[in-house]
Amino acid sequence: MQNLNLLKYVISILFIICAIPSYAVKPDSVNKSEQIILVADMQIQIDINQAMNDMYNFKFEKAERQFRYFKQKYKWHPLPYFLLGLSEWWKIMPNVADKSHDDRFLAYMDSVIMISEHLHETPNREIEAAFFMAAAYGFIGRLYSTEERKKWTKSAIAGKNALKYMKECSGMHDLSPELLFGDALYNYFSVWVPENYPLLKPLLAFFPKGDKELGMKQLKEVSYNAFYTRTEAMVFLMRILASYENDKPRALQISEYLHTTYPDNPYFHRYYARMLYIMGKYRDAKPVCEDLMAKIDSGALGYEATSGRYAAFFLGQIYESSRDNEKAIYFYKRAVEFSESIGATDTGYYHYSLLSIGDIYKEEGNEKEAKTYYKKLKKEAKRGDKAHQLAREHLKDL
Repeated sequence: MQNLNLLKYVISILFIICAIPSYAVKPDSVNKSEQIILVADMQIQIDINQAMNDMYNFKFEKAERQFRYFKQKYKWHPLPYFLLGLSEWWKIMPNVADKSHDDRFLAYMDSVIMISEHLHETPNREIEAAFFMAAAYGFIGRLYSTEERKKWTKSAIAGKNALKYMKECSGMHDLSPELLFGDALYNYFSVWVPENYPLLKPLLAFFPKGDKELGMKQLKEVSYNAFYTRTEAMVFLMRILASYENDKPRALQISEYLHTTYPDNPYFHRYYARMLYIMGKYRDAKPVCEDLMAKIDSGALGYEATSGRYAAFFLGQIYESSRDNEKAIYFYKRAVEFSESIGATDTGYYHYSLLSIGDIYKEEGNEKEAKTYYKKLKKEAKRGDKAHQLAREHLKDL
């Protein structure tokens, strides 16, 4: 099982070549054999920029209206289909366990591949078509490699195709920093994975050699200078800095920027709240988490139980630290409810919410309630877990 998880991890990051193309074409009235770089057309850039901002801010209806307009103008080109697929991807992002958007997402990416294959046969369009196919296959592989889908074979096939078409795009970086995105991810993770999972070195021997430092440099360049892939690159840079490079202050800065720029994006919202909590900035985290909870309670689009268990647990910790036991218990109980509603009862947020409720009741002298939550924790946590051990010890004390 552990080997499967490691293999899944490799598939999900080495083969994720996520990029939005830097090419497009003028309306059907122009000569289709003439190659036009999208960033050179300021009006198209402005139009797409606003639609993409709407998408990242979870204004999907408004964004997709503009994407469909582009589909009418460039229906023979993969760009609008890719943008519509990307919109479906961001509907998945807040809760990857939700599979209700999978079919539409895959249909759009299949359309990208089909149209790109035809475009690939057109003179002077090979690189452009390969770029779209690398992006589409990368996203497909990313979806299939999630823990909730576990379609490792399909993910590996999609990843292999993404890598194949990415190679066709190599050497074209002078056209735009957009094209660096795939290389940046590959360069970083192809080195990071064997460094952290030595057992996988034989598997990675079949792949081109990467350069982790160069990957970080490229990813930063895309984050700073790209137009279309900038936000996607910033998401990866934020996660890498927070989880792998131990540069949490910089990750916090990026998370703050993303949340401020797209305040209605639940994924950015909860990541910012998480970084504030991790950094011990409770005073700043409190209003951010309260706003997140308010959006959940009001039914804001994309705000659901996954984000709720984060925010509720953080608020429980914040109020417990300020000795407001009543509010702490309230939010810990909400974290428990959120976790149970999505079946996330094997996580630290769930376990330590139960433990904290028991501890507060114990401190207040309410041994009956304390025992109830300790026993529940003992039942839900695995015997080898630290939380299980603490539950046993606290029950013994009582």
